[in-house]
Amino acid sequence: MNNAICEMVDPHNEPVYSYLPNSPERIKLLKELERQSNIEIEIPLIIGGKEVRTGNIGKVVMPHDHGHVLATYHKAGEKEIKMAIDAALAVKEEWMTMSWVERSAIFFKIADLIAKKYRYTINASTMLGQGKNIFQSEIDAVCESIDFLRYNTFFASQIYNQQPKSDSATMNRLEYRPLEGFVFAISPFNFTSIGTNLCTAPALMGNSVVWKPATTSLLSNYYLMKVYEEAGLPGGVINFIPGAGSTIGNIVLNDKNLAGIHFTGGTNTFNGLWKKVGENLDNYVSYPKLVGETGGKDFVVAHPSADPLEVATALIRGAFEYQGQKCSAASRAYLPKSLWSEIKNHMLKMLKEIKMGDVQDPNNFINAVIDETAFDFIMGYIEKAKNTKDAEILIGGKGNKSKGYFIEPTVIQAYDPHFITMEEEIFGPVLTVYVYEDEKFEETLKLVDQTSPYALTGAIFAKDRRMLSHMCRALRYSAGNFYYNDKPTGAMVGLQPFGGARKSGTNDKAGGYMNLIRWTSPRTIKETFIPATDYKYPYMD
Repeated sequence: MNNAICEMVDPHNEPVYSYLPNSPERIKLLKELERQSNIEIEIPLIIGGKEVRTGNIGKVVMPHDHGHVLATYHKAGEKEIKMAIDAALAVKEEWMTMSWVERSAIFFKIADLIAKKYRYTINASTMLGQGKNIFQSEIDAVCESIDFLRYNTFFASQIYNQQPKSDSATMNRLEYRPLEGFVFAISPFNFTSIGTNLCTAPALMGNSVVWKPATTSLLSNYYLMKVYEEAGLPGGVINFIPGAGSTIGNIVLNDKNLAGIHFTGGTNTFNGLWKKVGENLDNYVSYPKLVGETGGKDFVVAHPSADPLEVATALIRGAFEYQGQKCSAASRAYLPKSLWSEIKNHMLKMLKEIKMGDVQDPNNFINAVIDETAFDFIMGYIEKAKNTKDAEILIGGKGNKSKGYFIEPTVIQAYDPHFITMEEEIFGPVLTVYVYEDEKFEETLKLVDQTSPYALTGAIFAKDRRMLSHMCRALRYSAGNFYYNDKPTGAMVGLQPFGGARKSGTNDKAGGYMNLIRWTSPRTIKETFIPATDYKYPYMD
């Protein structure tokens, strides 16, 4: 019997490759991009470790060239969804009773496979299928996926080590049981690493998972699933079922064994899931745990003491990296009149230099938005800015979807702080700026706090340290991830656990130990060495 107590070493974040011209990593990535661009693969469902083909086919295309098909995929129907639930329940006993060290070893191996053997496969599939440039894909699909896998095993060891005290007469311990049933994971298109975490975090803690990936991230998600299998993950622990969200959701949410939902996506979708779960409470074995990260209307506030170039740089990167398709993207900015002219000039200069186009050209900072629905939605907001006296477009504002779904990075100046693009989530390359009078700084802080129903990320800029502290207090509930003198994006696993409250989600902090605790149902066990043999207490004699 192996009775070693395994010590999980505090991990370090995976180094980001630079992909400089003529570097080995750049040559390998470009070669893999070319390879994947010249093949069309078939993506089956994977249920209980077996490939399942339904014949109900959909297509995966490149956002920057939507006539180019990368893959065809099979869609799950009612039969396959029930098969996935059955497979998750069938493997549960075996998986949950496996030593957590053995489970951890599988996820460590997955991380190592991504870092070494499949780095360029995962990178290229994310770039081509989800429209990310080299850097955005590297930090997400590769590095953050690896970080989730390695840090979560370390956090799990810390959780399992949290035990109650015992005394000479009793022994006490906590058993961190997995949830009773299965976990439903619903992942978005914009971060490959989120798909990794939504499935593997519950699985690490002994749960089995039914995974519904976003259609527009299927290519990278399928390759991830194949890596899980190669690493030795038992069939049925994670079941991969692409398909229509409404079809899958209706069946899964009505199953009595639903134990939890791990979700990242739109606020309205999460609200719908929550309501459906509420309607079915009498049917469930246990109260399902709902963990969700949803929308954002993320802000940048500059104090008059801020550095204009630092603010401008943060706005460009925060708003336009990955075409603004991040729940943390800078979407509204509040800038003092005294600094506005200089900040604007810096921003316009940068935006005139930025190149937009194919992800395979490393010089392109901006690529295509994810699909036609997103394109039309984003352009609808830009049109509103064009047709009002309450705002004007300073730069950008054009889109073209003839070949790819390209939208210029767009900066809107709003003269009304409640103009629609200051309040509603757009999820695209659109930044709206409101210029406030310097003497109305305190009023502006209240405006920032009260304008949006979301509270995901926010950033403040000031050289005056007292004002940084003051702004942090004033905006205490405005963001779950808060940044001093930095853009409101780029949270790193283990360093800045991620999540927000209000309508931005349940704030269970992916990339930290708090998220993992949610996938457990602790049981306290007390053993008494010499049980009582007389019902009377001593004072009764």
